[in-house]
Amino acid sequence: METTQTPASPSFESVWAMMQDNAAQMKEFRESQKETDRQLKEFRENQLESQRETERILKENAMDFNRRIGALTNLFGEVTEHMLAADLCEKFKDLNLDFPRANPNVFINDKKNEIYLEIDIMLENGNKAMLVEAKTKLTTDRINKHIERLEKMREYSNLRNDRRTFLGAVAGIVVTEEVRRYALDTGFYLIEPSGDTFNITPPEGIPREW
Repeated sequence: METTQTPASPSFESVWAMMQDNAAQMKEFRESQKETDRQLKEFRENQLESQRETERILKENAMDFNRRIGALTNLFGEVTEHMLAADLCEKFKDLNLDFPRANPNVFINDKKNEIYLEIDIMLENGNKAMLVEAKTKLTTDRINKHIERLEKMREYSNLRNDRRTFLGAVAGIVVTEEVRRYALDTGFYLIEPSGDTFNITPPEGIPREW
């Protein structure tokens, strides 16, 4: 008759040793997990800081670029105004418009009626005046603002009993075909560079008057 031996129960010491070993492994795992979490957190913080630094540098560079472009645009605008003011009267005479006076940088500051105007170049005679807006890059938005400028000029002149007729002209070094067409359709004279001088294109149909 065969007898079956019951396996000996593990001793307290062996169980305790296993528990201690498991506890040590769990502690080591937790420490490892903490270190991993710390490294991940540090990595994310470094990434965020690096991203912030990159954004700061890009923002500063963009601001510096815009300042430089703004200064350059203003310089081009000033050069354009003075270049045009010297020869505009002669050019318009070829279009049967006689303006003996060309005044750059005309400012109107009517606080009483809240009318404020800045005119790049104003050509004048006894009956008419031409308001010229000179920009490095001409846009439809700037053309629309020039319309508003002429409307204000009409309002200001009416208050002073000035019955002269006002015309509009826009000048640009950079003018797209779309903007060019818009300016002429609006009723403005268009002034564009041509070699060492510039050309004036009359508006389509009858020039707009204010």
